[in-house]
Amino acid sequence: MNKLMTNSGSLMKSIAGFIGIALLIPLLSAKAPMKSKPITKETAVKAVDFLNSIGVNSAISKRGESLDKTIALMKYTGIRWIRAGYEGDIPDADFITLHKETGVRFSYGLLSGGTDIKKLLTGARKLDAVGALLAFEGSNEPNNWGFKYKGVEGGKNLTWLPIAQLQKDLYQAVKSDATLKKYPVWNLCENGAQTDNVGLQFLEIPKGAGTLLPDGTKYADFATCQNYFSHPSHPGLYDNQTWNAADPGPLCKVDGLYGNYGKTWKEKHQGYTEKELLTLPRVTTETGVTLTDEINEEKQARLYLNLYLSQFKRNWSYTAVYLLRDRVDEAGNQTFGFYKPDYSPRKSAIYLHNLTTILDDKPSKFKTEELSFEITNQPETVHHLLLQRSNGKFELVVWGEKAKGTEEIEVKLGKIHPLVKIYDPTKGTDAIQTLSNVSAVKITTSDHPFVIEI
Repeated sequence: MNKLMTNSGSLMKSIAGFIGIALLIPLLSAKAPMKSKPITKETAVKAVDFLNSIGVNSAISKRGESLDKTIALMKYTGIRWIRAGYEGDIPDADFITLHKETGVRFSYGLLSGGTDIKKLLTGARKLDAVGALLAFEGSNEPNNWGFKYKGVEGGKNLTWLPIAQLQKDLYQAVKSDATLKKYPVWNLCENGAQTDNVGLQFLEIPKGAGTLLPDGTKYADFATCQNYFSHPSHPGLYDNQTWNAADPGPLCKVDGLYGNYGKTWKEKHQGYTEKELLTLPRVTTETGVTLTDEINEEKQARLYLNLYLSQFKRNWSYTAVYLLRDRVDEAGNQTFGFYKPDYSPRKSAIYLHNLTTILDDKPSKFKTEELSFEITNQPETVHHLLLQRSNGKFELVVWGEKAKGTEEIEVKLGKIHPLVKIYDPTKGTDAIQTLSNVSAVKITTSDHPFVIEI
């Protein structure tokens, strides 16, 4: 009896102890919760650097274009640079007037069939004198516009030795000029079409490359592409269209960096490795799309906004759309332009005006700061670019690249912010929503950017 009672007492104590532990576990959990994943910090890029990357092709005052109209168009769109050259005999005075009126600078090139380096440098010195020169550029599409240099025909399906020698001579001429050597030299475009391996898939031919020109030959400071995001090799509309065109690797579906500088698209000459391509300095001198049944004016306008953002985010220093105004001296579908032949704006001009107005800033010496944020469960078709203006405001640009449909996203901020404004450049230049004391923002994305100002 006593033994039974003793055992029963022990059992009761054990049960009580178990219950006590069970009650204690949630208390301990409440005092020591599991740590959530911290929101990451990202350092902003100057908004003005992005704005300066926005360029366009224009004949300025030739090929049916008017200097006065070009000035007005550049002011309205906020485009910061023009791809041009001595080809077409644009008067030097027109370049200078356009720069003085708008601040626009010029990449100045030999372009289609030009070989007169002396003439190019003479014009470039005039642009340099007024601060209008951005860079030099080599030949345009030697695969289409072959030419003779030093008595030898080259390009197209012929030898590319004359093409390479011209580019080498251009580089040497610029870098040996006391005034002009500070400017970068951009390579010629469509070097992926070279027939014989002259080494144009390199900015400087490395040791052991086995090219026709010797190791150490210097061609350029920047790789140059015309990575049209709608291309015969991959036409139509698809998700991540401009994002893919800006891809530096072999996943790019169009005429991109890899096909010109990784493994050339025509004869498969070996160039840079995929890792090296990630950091290769690069520019785009032509890209765009004509209007079709599938790509209407609205789609074109949204794609152009995404284009500039995707290119800059993926390390293209400068991007020029073809064209500012539709050509009137060429046959075929000439609807690339921000403007129609009568100078009336397409939606692309209006939307770009809105974006550059929202982000507008002037060059200023300041150190960009960090912002804590996270796009939760970020879809593959949603991308972002964190900018900061000289007034200290962050401009978090979030854009969707979904050909059809929408995506719901949430941007979580690292703390409560007293004022957050949301802009939609397809709606105008005023904020579409103003939020107070928030730590998160929800947006429905589709195929264009939003700007979250913090």
